[in-house]
Amino acid sequence: MKLNNLKPAEGSTHSRRRIGRGPGSGLGGTSTRGHKGAKSRSGYKKKIGFEGGQMPLQRRVPKAGFKNINHKEFYPVNLSTLQKLVEEKNLTKIGLAELKENGVVKGNKLVKILGNGELKAKVEVEANAFSESAKKAIEAAGGNTTII
Repeated sequence: MKLNNLKPAEGSTHSRRRIGRGPGSGLGGTSTRGHKGAKSRSGYKKKIGFEGGQMPLQRRVPKAGFKNINHKEFYPVNLSTLQKLVEEKNLTKIGLAELKENGVVKGNKLVKILGNGELKAKVEVEANAFSESAKKAIEAAGGNTTII
């Protein structure tokens, strides 16, 4: 074996056509890009969803719905949950801190008290929002509501 006998392994190399290297190469001129148009020019990049000028699918499909950017997501807490807390922990005031300590609410969520269940104890309740039925039930039991 000598250096002049060395050859790459069979199938390991491919003849690559060198495009745009003058008319003598046979692949000069338009360099396989054709004449005129966006595709023939440098810097061309096909846009996502482009369908050759046809109206793209994302514009053809009808749009539906509405997303309110001012929407606030409340974590619901029922009166029955408050009654359990009062019975178990003997609380007279229930706020966001008490709800977090007892594992009712996790993280910094907005809390809304809902009127499902029955509240028998006199309790001061602090929350971000109250339903009308919850407010009436808390005040009927002798407690009061405070919106934070």
